[in-house]
Amino acid sequence: MTFNEPATLTNAQVRSHDGEKIGKVKQVYLDSSTGRPEWVAVSTGWFGGHVSLVPLSAAENRDGEIAIPYDKEFVKNAPHQDPDGQLSEAEEAQLFQYYGVPYAGQTVTASDGGAAGGNGAAASGTTDDAMTRSEERMRVGTTTEQTGRVRLRKYVVTENVEQTVPVSREEVRIEREPITEANIGAATQGPDISEAEHKVTLHQERPVVEKYAEPVERVRLAKETIPGQETVSGDIRKEQIETDGAVSPDEGTGRHARDH
Repeated sequence: MTFNEPATLTNAQVRSHDGEKIGKVKQVYLDSSTGRPEWVAVSTGWFGGHVSLVPLSAAENRDGEIAIPYDKEFVKNAPHQDPDGQLSEAEEAQLFQYYGVPYAGQTVTASDGGAAGGNGAAASGTTDDAMTRSEERMRVGTTTEQTGRVRLRKYVVTENVEQTVPVSREEVRIEREPITEANIGAATQGPDISEAEHKVTLHQERPVVEKYAEPVERVRLAKETIPGQETVSGDIRKEQIETDGAVSPDEGTGRHARDH
């Protein structure tokens, strides 16, 4: 499907044919001979920091979104070109070859989404005499991911415990006492000569073990947040502006030819 209006493409969502979100249109490139949109610069990186050019020749309009027959990783790996200027024939031929699209040998020019640009000049839609210099910035945040699971499990172990318990037992000993006036009566109560028998019951203590369960403590899992720091790095791009030709030292604001 042909896309004729650059204004309808700017900020449009770009998805693969299977619905994968790829990014949003940052700029539209117009064919310098026909003025029709031919490429879109799509922001694909974190916070839109990476821009890739995608051809519209095989794209479809799906309810205001652009569906293309490429996945996100393929688009991100496309040959990088300046998203704010004109594509040369060599650069466009390289992109057409990457995407497998036949190339007719026309140059295209970046547009801001307004009127079509022409003649392969600088980015169209700008009428003043100044350039805007931009730099990429890096936003760093955090994301939470699962690193592991801890399980609290109770199991039973057996250990041998020894304790000393005092015990006693009874034993028999023979006690003899002489006949005295105090015990003569008891000694002569029976017959003079006879047989007799006396019994004594003996006792002994033995240790007895009784086991019972007693709660001793409560155990639970608690999470603690440990603060720390990690260093992240990434490549960011910045534009630089320089003049092509001689510039008077006192001309304008007096800046040097190269502006950082």
